[in-house]
Amino acid sequence: MKQDKLGQEPPSPIYESQPPPWLPKSHRTADVGYPGFHPPRPGQDEDVLSDKHIKEGFMLPLPVPDEHQSAAVTFLQQDERGGRMFDQSVLTDLEHLMNDIFTRKADSAVPIQSSAFKIPSRVTMSDTKRQTWFAELANPDVPLSKLGKSVPHGAKGHDLLDLLHTNNVAIPRAVWFLRVFGANETAGLRNKPSYNPTQYSVDWAIVVTSYIKKQLADIALPSAPRPGMNIKQTFKGVLSDAESRDRWVSRFTYCLKLLRPFYDEGLVDHRTFLTWLVHQMAACNLAQSGFVAHLADEYLDGVLEKRPLAKLLLDACIAKLNEVKTTSAQGHLNKLEEILKSLIQRTCVALPDTFVSPSTWLAHSSLLCSVLAGPADSGPSDCRRRDFQQLISDNLMDIQRRNDAMLFRNLPPRKLERLGSLVVDIQILNSICSSTDMSSILFFSSQIPDCTSSSSFVDKLDTLLTWAVTPLQYGSHRPYAAVTLLQAHHERNARRELSSATLHDHLFDWLDSKHVVREAGNLRAVAGLFGKLIKGGLFDYAAYVQRLVARGERGLSMSEPDETASFHRKILRWIPLHNPTSSLLNQRKVIVYGTRARQTPEDVCEREMRREIRAILPLVFGGNALPLSVSMSSLRTSCPTVLDAPCFEQVRTFKQWLLPNFLKFASRSGSLDEISALKTYSTAVELLKYTHNYGSLLELSLSVLSQTSHAELLTAVGEVFHRFATTWTAMNATGMITSALYSTHLLLRTQGGKTRSLLTLLIEMDDGRQLDATARTQVENDIASFTQALAPKTDHPEVVPAVMPEILLLAEDSKPDAPTILANSLWYRYRTSGDWAWKVWDNIVASLRQVPVMSEDQQRRHTYALRYGQFLLNVDHHLPGGIDNDVLQWFLGTGKSEVLGLTLETWDVLRVVLLFLCVHGALSTTTLLQGLVYPAWQLGADAGPLYQPQNMETFIQAASELFDALVLQEECFISPIVPQELLDAQRIHTWRQDAFREPHFTLLACNIPNLVLLEHNNVVSDGLRGIARDLRLRTCESRDIRQSCYRNLDAVRRGFEHPIQSGMVAETLCEPLVNALKMILSEPNEDTDVNSFLSTKISSVLSPCRLAATAVQLQFGLRQLGRALACESTKQGASASLDKMTSLIFHHSMASEEAYFIAEMARGVDGPVAIKFINNGFKSIVDILNQAPAPTTPESLLARVGRASEVLRVLSHVSEPLREEGTGLDLDVSTQERLAKTILESFQFANSSFSKAPDHSLHVLTEAVIFLARLLQFDLGFPGIWTTQFRATCEKMAPVLFDLVVIHACGPAHDAVAFALLLDTLYFLIDDLSLYSKTSSPDPFKYHPTKLQSPHLHSLPSSHRERLLSLFPHIRPNAVVQDLALAHRDSTGHLVYGAPIQNRPWEWIENLDKDDGTIRNTASLSLELFGTKATGDRLIGYVHDEERCIPSRLESVFEDKLTAESIFRRDWRETRLPAHSDVRAGERGVGEGVDELGSLPTFGLQKPGSRRVSPTSSVRSRGSGSSVRRSPGSHSGNRSAVSTREGTGDSGIGSGPAAGRKRKASASASVGDDDEVEIVEGPVPANPKKPKVKQKPKKK
Repeated sequence: MKQDKLGQEPPSPIYESQPPPWLPKSHRTADVGYPGFHPPRPGQDEDVLSDKHIKEGFMLPLPVPDEHQSAAVTFLQQDERGGRMFDQSVLTDLEHLMNDIFTRKADSAVPIQSSAFKIPSRVTMSDTKRQTWFAELANPDVPLSKLGKSVPHGAKGHDLLDLLHTNNVAIPRAVWFLRVFGANETAGLRNKPSYNPTQYSVDWAIVVTSYIKKQLADIALPSAPRPGMNIKQTFKGVLSDAESRDRWVSRFTYCLKLLRPFYDEGLVDHRTFLTWLVHQMAACNLAQSGFVAHLADEYLDGVLEKRPLAKLLLDACIAKLNEVKTTSAQGHLNKLEEILKSLIQRTCVALPDTFVSPSTWLAHSSLLCSVLAGPADSGPSDCRRRDFQQLISDNLMDIQRRNDAMLFRNLPPRKLERLGSLVVDIQILNSICSSTDMSSILFFSSQIPDCTSSSSFVDKLDTLLTWAVTPLQYGSHRPYAAVTLLQAHHERNARRELSSATLHDHLFDWLDSKHVVREAGNLRAVAGLFGKLIKGGLFDYAAYVQRLVARGERGLSMSEPDETASFHRKILRWIPLHNPTSSLLNQRKVIVYGTRARQTPEDVCEREMRREIRAILPLVFGGNALPLSVSMSSLRTSCPTVLDAPCFEQVRTFKQWLLPNFLKFASRSGSLDEISALKTYSTAVELLKYTHNYGSLLELSLSVLSQTSHAELLTAVGEVFHRFATTWTAMNATGMITSALYSTHLLLRTQGGKTRSLLTLLIEMDDGRQLDATARTQVENDIASFTQALAPKTDHPEVVPAVMPEILLLAEDSKPDAPTILANSLWYRYRTSGDWAWKVWDNIVASLRQVPVMSEDQQRRHTYALRYGQFLLNVDHHLPGGIDNDVLQWFLGTGKSEVLGLTLETWDVLRVVLLFLCVHGALSTTTLLQGLVYPAWQLGADAGPLYQPQNMETFIQAASELFDALVLQEECFISPIVPQELLDAQRIHTWRQDAFREPHFTLLACNIPNLVLLEHNNVVSDGLRGIARDLRLRTCESRDIRQSCYRNLDAVRRGFEHPIQSGMVAETLCEPLVNALKMILSEPNEDTDVNSFLSTKISSVLSPCRLAATAVQLQFGLRQLGRALACESTKQGASASLDKMTSLIFHHSMASEEAYFIAEMARGVDGPVAIKFINNGFKSIVDILNQAPAPTTPESLLARVGRASEVLRVLSHVSEPLREEGTGLDLDVSTQERLAKTILESFQFANSSFSKAPDHSLHVLTEAVIFLARLLQFDLGFPGIWTTQFRATCEKMAPVLFDLVVIHACGPAHDAVAFALLLDTLYFLIDDLSLYSKTSSPDPFKYHPTKLQSPHLHSLPSSHRERLLSLFPHIRPNAVVQDLALAHRDSTGHLVYGAPIQNRPWEWIENLDKDDGTIRNTASLSLELFGTKATGDRLIGYVHDEERCIPSRLESVFEDKLTAESIFRRDWRETRLPAHSDVRAGERGVGEGVDELGSLPTFGLQKPGSRRVSPTSSVRSRGSGSSVRRSPGSHSGNRSAVSTREGTGDSGIGSGPAAGRKRKASASASVGDDDEVEIVEGPVPANPKKPKVKQKPKKK
């Protein structure tokens, strides 16, 4: 058997699985296999066939019983005897052990050698050697390490660049040479304290740019031929010849290739180069523009980082585009035009703030819109072109909006909702007259669901009540109109619940809160108004008293001292009660006088009133004799108590005592003589008129109308109805009066009597509205029958002779009935003739001319005149329409010439006749005005060289005196021989009302200017001119005329405009016309100086009640001032007048709508007026902002700003048409300088106040700053204001304005609107400073900020940060040193950050050493700067065997090297997403912002860990993407900055105990947050517990 076994073949070897050749071992020394490789082996557990494996399958056991159990549990668990298996100090011992291991390892490491780098020296070579050296430099086969020992010394600047181009040195080798050259140039300066490592980049940038400019200068254009010079010119350009063109292109191309690495690596200073580029773009000619435009297109990204550079480039592109469009060679410049448009479009996309420049926009907006609105010529690809163009369009809209806003163009129209509604409402109320239908006035809106409780109703109620009581309006009818309108509204809403209570509350609120109520002069008007409201059931007096008591109103009782008196005490005391109950009177007495008052002042006043009334109305109270003569003045003198008594006593006396007694008197008036009844009635009427008790007057007149049988008394009652027709209309009592008149007419008709005046009044009161159709037909038939009876129609009328001698003989006929007999006979004889009354009047005038001849006694002459007057009155009674129209036709016809021949004595007689006829109603006041007065004024106004003083002045004087008597005088005397009667004066007042109503008022308004022209006509005598002046002043001050003017302002305006627009008057007469218009529309006590336009009471002028009149004055006056300013003779006076007017306007505190109203009125005025307006407005703003004392609080500054904003609102609308037209404005230089200084001081105060103001005052300061910015924008919008002092002030203003921008960009005062507005204002200011700079090529950053300082920069949004940083002159740091800073550890081990790293492109020379794996410190960047230390670990090298080559995708997974990561760390890193831009901006924080601005950053201290740190351990944390940076050398493809095998790597940052080592300048590290940055001491180990192996260097 054994032999058999020995003879057998040996068994085959057991197959063993081998790992793939490229799979590395899991450990270099320990036999732990290969990662992921588990081959089968004999005896493995899987091969054991047990029941459990067969039934349940094979499962590997857990390495530990519990995967979730920690080592601490094992250490703390107890054994069977209750003791611990491990001592408590075992963890501490292990920690000390590991620390000791790391310490010994660090001590045994070989230290890094000191830097051994030396700059290649310069040597002086012969020409041959130098040429050989440059030839080797140009030869790529010659390594630089051979040439790097020394470089030749010789050529510099342009010659050196030419030498490199001539030898065709490769760009990377040329850059190396020039870097070495520059390092030698700066070597002697590095040890100086003032050494700047980037200064040589500035110098080299100047060399390069001058070299490019020199080449561009070779491209010239032929000069334009000079006119008039016959000189033959020849021109040969450098590009015209092929050889010279190739040579130039080769050199220019080589220069541009050199420029690219120079720019990328910082060898040329970016700011210097880009500044030259944008200036060159503006200075080059069209031939050079193509090359410069391509250069600008290549470096546009750098330009667009800074707005100052982008702004200069934009201006240059605009200028070149305009030049291209105007040149004859435009067809050959299409490519240049495309590039220029592309530059503009890309600028609009990347930095739209560049276009926010009002000066540029104003000059080139059409060009920019056409360029930006068109298709993108060289934009993105077709798939994104639409989005690109949409972005341009959106930016263009925003740019246009912002520029127009700063230029105050296209201001949004503002509707004067409140003020406009008030003006319309006031005009509606003022239009109420005798012919108004009150039911047609819908003053309150009826479309609102709840009219009584709506805000619109409250506003209109306020307007109505204020209009009813304000002294700025005219007419005693106003309270009655207010009550009527309110009553009509209340009736329309009677079905609504709580309507009365709500209305009462609104009335109480108005009474309790409005300022107009508390004015002392309005107490009687307010009390009378509320008395009428109480009478109409609209206001509850008892509820009013109860509400005052319920709210604890103090000072209601008269027993309380006046110091504590309530305003409502006077209201309670004065409000009249028309129908009070006894309980209400007792309640009032207790409230006002107390419970113990027995006799009140009202009782005393009432007794005195009764005594005075008994004295003037004796017949009413049983007396027998009347006063001898009662006039209006004597009546006021006789009744002082009645006229001055409170409304309560007046109404109580009249209602409860006078009216009942007078009604009894009226019932028995038939038994009295007509004269006594007439005088008593006229006295009562005037008394009630003086006390404004028109309700009692109406009741009294209707009672007399229904009870009297005296014809004269009926006529007097009708005259009262006619005189106060507007009041009856406002009371809505015309229907009642019409019914009473119709009833009286029917009564007289049944008695066989007819009164023409009664029928005329009935038609007037009816106005086609009151009577029914039957009654109206009856009245018309009665008038027709009356007319037929007095003037029967016939086919053969009687012929009236031209001369009637019996009329002349009537003068000496003393029989009392002679006038009646003659009138009857003439009527009977000539009643069928239509012109007999006209001829009678013609004979009367002829007879009156003989009266002075017939007698020299004035009394006798007046007797004759009164006889003729009585005769004409009888003739008037025989005519259906009266004699009035015939007299008017005579005056307008043949009488025009005849009145000129009347002597002064004849006029004295004629005046008596005319006044007698007017008093008795035979002639109307309007007839005499139209026939005599107005023609006389026209004659005097037009008087010229042919003027005949003797006849004309007599006529003009007589007509003026007649106007005074008929229109202005309170009491008119017919003649000294006629007793003065109150009834005659009342009748004059009655008939003059026709002159104040349409259509006659238009004639009066049109003739007042003639009176002004008469006053200033030097041909007329001084006496007559004085009469005209006095007449004009009294006419303008008449309240009746003013009431009519406010009713029809258009008629007044047309009347005063007509003589000026027709060109009939001289410029010197325009100002008197304006003054006359002012007097009509203003208060009589206001200043009437001709150099003033608006009154000093500007608040009343701009009140809603006077606003419409003010508009007429402003429009008329400003046009006149424009004409006057254009005339040298009137310029000085007009300028003074305009100064005074604008001063009054601008120094009055106006609401926004009032200011807008003034602006609308002044809008469109002539240029000189607008300039004066704007200059005075600026002066007013300066005065407002500079008024003493200086502002000390934000609120005081805001108060001044509020006043100044009103003026600015006016100026902006006045100047807008001038800005649109491009009109040049000659602004006052001194005012502009003062304004700039004031704005600067206000900005400085606000800037200093922001840091001290509490939070609630910040918005106040912001509002003030916004206004100041808008004011500055408005001022800068006017060209030609840049004086030396103005410029100096603006230069000081720029940094202050930037500080305010930063304040509103972040922090507690953050305001997005204010930030945007202030930043745009800063753009405007800086651009204009640069535009009007005196230097030809100014520094683009001269007026820009240099530091960004704020304690709140950490909260600055990234969008704001980018916009702010675009203003600074500091160009973004080179990518090599960006976010790098020096750092060291202090004695406690904390990391301390130092200054940011400066780029040293001329010192960091390429490393030419071979990479043999040995660590050397021979590069220009010393390893000490990175805190590099040897760790003792070895770096594994790459396996060059192709079979063992590890795929790059598996490199980090399978290779155990020094910089490898664990699987978990790698997974964490690769699954992190980059942070948002806002977060990344926040990471950089203060450090980044200050770093870019060149100041030192401030870093926090890094907090140590909770455990002690090993001396050689790394302080590690999870890194953020922004903090992982490459070293400066990793950015250069042709050089290495450090002398290690793998360079600096991605981590590239080490730390050590030495100071001055490079560190990441991360804001997150500065605040000690270890979750944001990775800080590594020395190379980062993959696993501290594993042996270190070499790693494969990463490819850049």
